[in-house]
Amino acid sequence: MAAGYLEILRARHATRLLVGTLVGRLPNATAAIAIVLFVRAEGGSYSLAGALAAVYGVANAVGQPLLGRLVDLHGQPRVQLPAAVVSALGMAVFAFVGIGPLVLAYAAVAVAGLFTPPLEGGLRALWPSVLRGEGQLHTAYAMDAVAQEVMFTVGPLLVTLCTAVWSAQAALLVLNVIGVLGALSVVVSRPSRAWRSVPREAHWLGALRSPGLLALLGALLFVGMAMGSITVAAVSYADGRGGDVVYGWLMAALGLGALLGGTVYGARRWAGDPGRRLTVLVGLLAVCYLPLVLMPGVVWMVLLAALAGVFLAPCIACAFVLVDRHAPRGTVTEAFSWLVTTFTVGASVGTGVAGPVVEAGGALWGFVVPGVAGGASLLVLLATGGVLAEAGRGAVVAASPENDPNRAVEPRFSAGDRA
Repeated sequence: MAAGYLEILRARHATRLLVGTLVGRLPNATAAIAIVLFVRAEGGSYSLAGALAAVYGVANAVGQPLLGRLVDLHGQPRVQLPAAVVSALGMAVFAFVGIGPLVLAYAAVAVAGLFTPPLEGGLRALWPSVLRGEGQLHTAYAMDAVAQEVMFTVGPLLVTLCTAVWSAQAALLVLNVIGVLGALSVVVSRPSRAWRSVPREAHWLGALRSPGLLALLGALLFVGMAMGSITVAAVSYADGRGGDVVYGWLMAALGLGALLGGTVYGARRWAGDPGRRLTVLVGLLAVCYLPLVLMPGVVWMVLLAALAGVFLAPCIACAFVLVDRHAPRGTVTEAFSWLVTTFTVGASVGTGVAGPVVEAGGALWGFVVPGVAGGASLLVLLATGGVLAEAGRGAVVAASPENDPNRAVEPRFSAGDRA
């Protein structure tokens, strides 16, 4: 599979788009951790930290599909870069205001979340215009999921490093400046400037009129909830065991586990129904959350955190394939943005639930939440597996960029441009 990854990265513009998207998404990917650490540094409670992170997440959930629809209608540069700037300004206001005037703090994080640019959905829309063939496209999805885990591994360490060297306030500011630069790198690239979505059927539901997509989003909601709850429970565990440094290592281990799992998952081409495969992967993910309640010493807890992340990237990579197959015509960016939104909503609910749970029962009960959420995701997939399988069978041929009118494959570049 390493050869397959190298083949993707050698395609013209591919590396720039992937790296730019990952860097541009860094503020969003680390927002929950950065907000929690900043609120704690300001003397706020776990409940307040969870509530602010939840507000950010809910605002992000509202903004992603709306901005994704605007991207489908008006192109990427007109939407992505202005949104990135406004989002960074919102987080800067929060960093300077702190938790003193709570109304202003809530408003600032809401603006930051609402205007987070849909870079992730935008990248998935761009892949068919940069790559050739369904095989390369699926490899790119696997590589995309693995690369994200590098960011989720490095991101927590960057947050804690900035906090240790400077302050939690500096971490918020630095990460958002970096995010704007990443978004800028993407939108000035040729594929982003040239990309246009195919005409779409006018419908107020947009991508959500697909039953298969709705079933998939329902399952991913609970996976996000599990991840969000771990973020808060890990803070409580780290208190008294090394503080922010231990917390950073736990979050990094979670991302590292997902990185390793995604790499192994991408080492082969998977045959069969991706809906059934996702059900198996989510079941394994839920099982790996359970040992966290043992709360052993720091070294073993870091290893358990890595185990808890092993099946996350494979789940996401498999979900990419299903979203790609179920998205209605002309809604590709919006559909992928809904995936981001659903995961973010789940993570926000998880942080909001885990805060009071941790305060009431401690870290132990906080780590019970991801196990319950993982089980709920599995139940959703078991209940809706027929919908996913039926829609998936009907979309197999259309999934190829050459055959599916929903895939925004224009403009293609010449062989000379790809060198």
